[in-house]
Amino acid sequence: MWFFLLIVVIIALLACLRQVNQYERGIKFTMGRYTGMVEPGWRLVIPVFQFMKKVDLRTKAVEVPAQDAITKDNVSAKITAVIYYKIADASKSILEVENVGYAVLQLAQTTMRNVVGEVTLDELLTMRSTLSTKIEQIVEANTQSWGVEVSTVELKDINLPPDMIRTIAKQAEAERERRAVIINSEGEVSAAENLTKAARMLSETPGALHLRTLNSINDISSDQSNTVVFTVPLEILQAMTGFKKQS
Repeated sequence: MWFFLLIVVIIALLACLRQVNQYERGIKFTMGRYTGMVEPGWRLVIPVFQFMKKVDLRTKAVEVPAQDAITKDNVSAKITAVIYYKIADASKSILEVENVGYAVLQLAQTTMRNVVGEVTLDELLTMRSTLSTKIEQIVEANTQSWGVEVSTVELKDINLPPDMIRTIAKQAEAERERRAVIINSEGEVSAAENLTKAARMLSETPGALHLRTLNSINDISSDQSNTVVFTVPLEILQAMTGFKKQS
């Protein structure tokens, strides 16, 4: 008899035991009322009178499905993102919201559409990090009352219509051509300035121009296929003219 009662008591105790893992917290209700948070370990929960719900405190990475959004300059785009969050207050995540994961996901979706609608397409493509931070701040501000802590929001993909992709490609090509023209013109200006300096130096130094001419003739004459026409310097002609007048 005593053995039978002992078995019944052991079975009853086992039925009342609940295990809470290290990464979890238990929210205990007694006769429907919140009576406290349960720490990790084996805990006693009296059936019928008490109920315990476990809350996972680990960081969750949730992918936000593609959202159809329209930018400030009326360009449609599909935006996907990843949100990282964790439960900071287990009791609030149960008492203040029905399904905290679903609520965070829905809030992230609406926030993404609103933020994208406030910027142009160029800003969306170039300020991705800034927009991610703004979405994170808005979501966290609205989920603090649920006991949720948002760590990061990252914009994952930005998909544009095919015609818009072609337009952006043409714009990028035109920008590259514009830069090439500017670089080429800057090179020509620099070359012209150097030639001007060289011409000034040659004109100011007596005999420098003739020396340069002789160097050029020497370079050309190294190739036997070239025909060199040597021009007598003007100074020699002037000297010869003066000699004839004296004679």
